[in-house]
Amino acid sequence: MNETKKLRVALFFGGVSSEHEVSCVSASTWLRALAQAPCADRYEVFPVGITKQGRWLACSPTPEAMADGSWEKGADCTPCVLSPDRTDHGIWLLKDGKAELVHIDICAPVMHGKNGEDGTIQGLFELARIPYVGCGVLGSAVCMDKAVANTIMDAAGVPHCKWASAIRAELEGDHKTLLDSIEQRLGYPIFVKPANAGSSVGITKATDRAVLEQAVVTALKEDDKVVFEEFIDGQEVECAAIGNPDDPATVSTTRPGEILAGAEFYTYDDKYKNGVSQTVIPAHLSEEKLDEVRTEARRAYLALGCTGLSRCDFFVERGTGRVLCNELNTLPGFTSISMYPKLMEHEGLSYAQLVDRLLQLALRRRKGAY
Repeated sequence: MNETKKLRVALFFGGVSSEHEVSCVSASTWLRALAQAPCADRYEVFPVGITKQGRWLACSPTPEAMADGSWEKGADCTPCVLSPDRTDHGIWLLKDGKAELVHIDICAPVMHGKNGEDGTIQGLFELARIPYVGCGVLGSAVCMDKAVANTIMDAAGVPHCKWASAIRAELEGDHKTLLDSIEQRLGYPIFVKPANAGSSVGITKATDRAVLEQAVVTALKEDDKVVFEEFIDGQEVECAAIGNPDDPATVSTTRPGEILAGAEFYTYDDKYKNGVSQTVIPAHLSEEKLDEVRTEARRAYLALGCTGLSRCDFFVERGTGRVLCNELNTLPGFTSISMYPKLMEHEGLSYAQLVDRLLQLALRRRKGAY
């Protein structure tokens, strides 16, 4: 009996990003999942690590080596490039002055932050005409830029907090009048964020003008645009969305989970390092409020042009009960403590089943196009 040929999945991880290490840990979870049922019988994995310097290396690390960063020292690491030639449909391995083409069926970018979930690598996949997991170029870019995402949510009527934004040129010059207006509009505390960064990198909670000034400097280290948002006293809840908008019936959201942060707000260390934060699924909300979060998550997912998957982050304001969208993360973490896979697991999908679903959604979205 002839066995069905496995599909080759290029698993991209690492990257030139402040979230390089988190990407490696997330990808190690994918690597384990691809070795389990139902993935093991359907896919062949082809890992491609991207160093902090931007080198692309085909490799075959263990999940442990992928997670701890030692994969770069592997003897089998081979420089490679994704071919933009659509007739190639693959990756060129470059070794000893020779080039070898490896056919790729699906690309899975398990990458976070800049150069991974901002539409850049997605553009390469589009040029190569290879199906890929997650949002397209536009949806990725929109959700990465908090100012653009907020503008679109305003237009679509998706509720979120009061906000303002400014570019580097406005903030590095005489910006007293600008900060005066932001203080007057938002009041303290004010959250100051790089417009294009994830996992709470570069974010400061400013409680007075002196902290606000320093917060701007911190944010500008990460990006050329800064977003200012009012403080919301509320529960931090997250909802997992999955599906392709070209087939609305496939778009669904999970019951929201709640973040019990270990600090004043959900920091990078809370998410990935110190294990202080806790998650509760479902969130401590009424059934009516849980449904409201799910409804708004789906609205935001569609309004922002998401495809495949996204983690939708919300606040439920204490006192008023207002449901306010914070942001959508188009390539959420897949570590052992990450909320997105935990939410899906609560819906009955194991990590391996979730990975298989995401790969199938990528193929379905591109069916007939390649």
